[in-house]
Amino acid sequence: MATKKASTKGKRYTAEEKQAVVDFVNNHNATNGRGGVTAAVKKFGASQLSIAAWVKAGPASSKSAKSGRAASVVTGRRSSVLAELAKLDGVIAGKRKELDGLEARFQKLKASL
Repeated sequence: MATKKASTKGKRYTAEEKQAVVDFVNNHNATNGRGGVTAAVKKFGASQLSIAAWVKAGPASSKSAKSGRAASVVTGRRSSVLAELAKLDGVIAGKRKELDGLEARFQKLKASL
C-alpha cells in the first residue's frame, strides 16, 4: 500500500515579512557586529539560506514604498561615507609624503655619521 508523501513546499514570505527580518538582521549586526542571520533564524524560523539571500539582495528587492525610503537613506549615508573616505585618503597621502621626506632626511643624516 502506497503512503502519501508529505508536501515539500516551504512557507512563502511577504515583502513586509522579509523586510522585517532584514531590518532585524541589520540592527543585530550593527549592535553586535555579527550573528544577525543566526539570531533571525532562531527568532523567525526561516532558513539561513533564505535570510542570507534577503540580506544580500538589500532594500531594492522589496517593492514597498518603505524600502524605497530606506534605500535613499542608505544611498545618502553611503555618499557621506564615500566623501569622508576621499577626504581621509587625501590626508593620508599628505602624511605619507611628509613621512617620506622625514625618512629621506633621516637616512641622509645617518649616512653622514
